[in-house]
Amino acid sequence: MSANIEARLAELGLTLPEPAAPVASYVPAVEAGGLLHISGQLPFVAGTLVTGRLGESVSLEQGIEAAQACGVMILAQAKAALGSLDRVTRVVKLGGFVNSTGDFTDQPKVVNGASDLMMAVFGEAGRHARSAVGVPVLPLGAAVEVDAILQVSA
Repeated sequence: MSANIEARLAELGLTLPEPAAPVASYVPAVEAGGLLHISGQLPFVAGTLVTGRLGESVSLEQGIEAAQACGVMILAQAKAALGSLDRVTRVVKLGGFVNSTGDFTDQPKVVNGASDLMMAVFGEAGRHARSAVGVPVLPLGAAVEVDAILQVSA
């Protein structure tokens, strides 16, 4: 990691965890055509998967924290795939999936947890396109899942 990114993570009080292993038949990241595609990452807070549904058993604040945890895991997967976060030149897009009830409509606020993290870590290069979608269930009962597309240097 670059000294700047490393220092920024430290300022934010973040330590990258070991990247999570895939839970099915896929790889965590694929680099192609100058882009790094990161598979959907689940929210682990203090080593425990955040499960449940927004609008039911998970509060908005817990959902935001879960989305941030997904963002931290995206960074861990990127570092593992690239060898260094120095190679990230832009966060292109995040896809956010929120396990939520039919009447919960704050999916964008939840996914801000991951979006705000990318902007805090990468500055202007962290600004990105995004989707935030409510879904009735996620793998392992997770509350949130976030995937990413990052532009990378050679």
